[in-house]
Amino acid sequence: MRHIETVKSVILIILITLSLILAFSIWTYTPHYEFIEKRATVDISIAEEMEKKDIGSIVKPYKLVFNFEGGLKGTADSNEIDAVITAMKRWGITNPVLMAQDLNEEQVAEVMRAQNRFTLFFQGDVPLSVYDSVLNIENPNIPEISFDRMIIEWNLASTGIGMHFISQKNGTHYYSKARVADILNFQHAVLNKGVGFEDYTDVNAEGVPMIAVPTNPIELVRNTYIQNEKDEINPTRFRSALFNDPNAVVRRSQVGNHREDYQDNHALMSVDTDKKQLQFVHPATESREIAIPSELLEDTIDFVNEHGGWTDEYRFSNMNFKTRYVKFQLFVRGLPVLGGTTLTEIEQVWGDEKIYQYKRPYYTLDESLPSETEHVSLLSGVELADILKNDEEVDFNTVEEIIPAYYMKHDPELNIFMLEPYWYYLKKDKWIRFSPEEFGGGKIGLE
Repeated sequence: MRHIETVKSVILIILITLSLILAFSIWTYTPHYEFIEKRATVDISIAEEMEKKDIGSIVKPYKLVFNFEGGLKGTADSNEIDAVITAMKRWGITNPVLMAQDLNEEQVAEVMRAQNRFTLFFQGDVPLSVYDSVLNIENPNIPEISFDRMIIEWNLASTGIGMHFISQKNGTHYYSKARVADILNFQHAVLNKGVGFEDYTDVNAEGVPMIAVPTNPIELVRNTYIQNEKDEINPTRFRSALFNDPNAVVRRSQVGNHREDYQDNHALMSVDTDKKQLQFVHPATESREIAIPSELLEDTIDFVNEHGGWTDEYRFSNMNFKTRYVKFQLFVRGLPVLGGTTLTEIEQVWGDEKIYQYKRPYYTLDESLPSETEHVSLLSGVELADILKNDEEVDFNTVEEIIPAYYMKHDPELNIFMLEPYWYYLKKDKWIRFSPEEFGGGKIGLE
């Protein structure tokens, strides 16, 4: 027993000693921290001052046409259209109800041609749940529906207004009711403005679709912008904005006379210094999943907003949610720039939660740049329609729309951009420029 007690005492002394050593080690231990170098912050804004735009400034109608008892009145003026939409923001709009999902062209034209209605024309199908940030739809759970024609019908004997949301491509027709608090205010802010718009004529009155154009000749502005080097955006700013780690980007040697490439292990950005445009590709993010239209449009707008990429006025033009493609068209003085010798749109293919392809110009047409303007008169839309109807090469039955727009000419040697107004007509999803002096010899098409 005496030996057992001795062993216990020895073990106890050893344990106490080990505890003291361990406690001392903990108290006096100083860990070795490796120095972490602070990564330099990167300015991802493209312009000097980053400007984020809301839905209402990017998703806009290009034309507004009233159908009064006395005839059509219309406008393509952005300020006049904005004034009407501002009045509409005060309406309380009920949740849309499906009226039809297989409307044909005749039925769409019938809805648009009824009297006491006005139509807002959009370039492509707009998801209503996205445009809800512009309108005041009372039900927050808006179905995944899209429209390219918004038709409003009124009756001054009541405060109720009908709203039709129609997609010509899909044949869907949704209907909502809107409550106007003050019908006299509606008459003053909307109808009286519409009465003062230009005379319009339906030049396809016996057929479909409805094609409403100015009855009289129109006067537009020819612009010439002189682009100095200090005014254009340096492509390196896009490098900083688009690559995950721009500090690690390797700039390759010149590829051809007018091409520069920037790349890392995952992405490539090609810059055309002659046409002032670039293309960014991130192959690893490619996705073949069908996108939800509202999410696709919001993601692509947010992406450009994140790096302040709205360097001029760009508006939503169209999308293909199956291929995840979205296009934003350049607008100048309220008119689209539908063609030219250089790129006039921002194109995106959205990948798996990130951008997959991004193609765009990097020139700017800031109004503050030195520019020359000249007023130009175009023949009336009625005269143009008559010419097209009488031309053997044009099947007017296939013409879908007629609008004034700009054609851009870029002279890289003088570094100037010339915007020339023309009439364009839409045929089989292709915009064709009408040029009086060239019309007999052939038309100029734009995909």
